[in-house]
Amino acid sequence: MKITTLTHETVDQSLAHIDQFAIDVLTGLCSKPKNIPAKYFYDDIGSELFQKITQHTDYYPTRTEFEILDEIKNSLPEFIGESEIDIIELGAGDGHKTKLLIDGFLKNDYKVNFYPIDISEKAMLLLEKNIEPNSQLSVHGIVAEYFAGLRYARSQSKNRQLVLFLGSNIGNFNLAQNQGFLRRLWKALNSGDFTLIGFDLKKDVSKFLSAYNDSAGHTKEFNLNLLRRINNELGGQFDINKFQHFGTYNPKLGAMESYLLSNEDQEVYIKELQRSFHFQAYEPIHLEYSFKFLKTDVELLSKQAGFNVVNHFTDRNNYFVDSLWRVTKESGT
Repeated sequence: MKITTLTHETVDQSLAHIDQFAIDVLTGLCSKPKNIPAKYFYDDIGSELFQKITQHTDYYPTRTEFEILDEIKNSLPEFIGESEIDIIELGAGDGHKTKLLIDGFLKNDYKVNFYPIDISEKAMLLLEKNIEPNSQLSVHGIVAEYFAGLRYARSQSKNRQLVLFLGSNIGNFNLAQNQGFLRRLWKALNSGDFTLIGFDLKKDVSKFLSAYNDSAGHTKEFNLNLLRRINNELGGQFDINKFQHFGTYNPKLGAMESYLLSNEDQEVYIKELQRSFHFQAYEPIHLEYSFKFLKTDVELLSKQAGFNVVNHFTDRNNYFVDSLWRVTKESGT
């Protein structure tokens, strides 16, 4: 497996990362309500905890999407209609779901060029264990931000491209962010290219509450790990035992929301910021939105961004949809 790294971590960049982390924490903890950006969930410990969440029985999205992809792996190549395809995955993770699709293309006599893109080099090493190149499959990992990686993959090939954005990651964006992200994706692709995007569908609220408050406490530890990260990287003095995880569904927004609540009135000092922050008893720190969708929402997003919906692939319970879109562009766009 070939790996190209577009983000070279230097001492200066590492310091810049700490500075940005400090600025974001300062801005968030001075806001009302207090917040910490969700992008800081995924240090090495956070990534390991997230893997535990996805494997827990209470957390249905990963399991359900796996079932969908297993069901469509042999029919998906028929929608593409090529003999060679570039499969580009944004946020590749360990690749266990993607392997299903790749195997389906290979069994349908496709030549596959797989370009997994992830900001984490560790994710590439995990993926390398699960997806092995062969005479019909080349694997070229790209350690980069999504669109930098996508531009690089485009520069390597003129083949038809299928971009994967799985795992309901689209739900972490609000409506405006979704529209911006999808339009950027449309602009980066050629007319006739495809994207397969995972959407968690609206359903009985009890399913959401169980999934985002799993009985093993993995989600709780995942969220509390943000405070541990502030302690480790910014010299914070958070007492983890003085905060609790709270996940709830907001029906007005159509989103799950994750919070940490201060268990008592307290002051917390952060050395890197050289100041303390006051928390009232049960004051929330907002961490994340996870938006849920109707199929009509998915179709509207597709149309607004310039795609055509080719097919919705759903599970038997209609919990989740992997939606296949085709890029449409007028000549010259």
